[in-house]
Amino acid sequence: MTVTRFQDLPLADREREWDAAAADKRVRRWAGAEDEPNEKFRRAFLWYDADDADEYGAYKLPIADVVNGELKAVPRAVMSAGGVLDGARGGVKIPEKEVDRVKGHLAKYYDKMGDVPPWDR
Repeated sequence: MTVTRFQDLPLADREREWDAAAADKRVRRWAGAEDEPNEKFRRAFLWYDADDADEYGAYKLPIADVVNGELKAVPRAVMSAGGVLDGARGGVKIPEKEVDRVKGHLAKYYDKMGDVPPWDR
């Protein structure tokens, strides 16, 4: 179990729609990870289960999409992940001991957006 390293990805336009399934397909293609996840694919997520790193289902809390050939953090994805971490949609099943690190990672993107994470409001 592990929190991904902060990538400091550039932000996509704040109005960009977020479609996690479509983004996943684009990220797989961009990362060359169409057969199985790889390190490049991992950059689009906040957390993954290192014991099952070769399984797509091990990756949780996607925040990025490929925009004009570049991986970018999507503000609406950041907000969606923030809501899930704050309990929306039933929350997310990750080890409790890693929640604060994931929140810290995500808070850096909220800061880049000039916003405050839901758990700090």
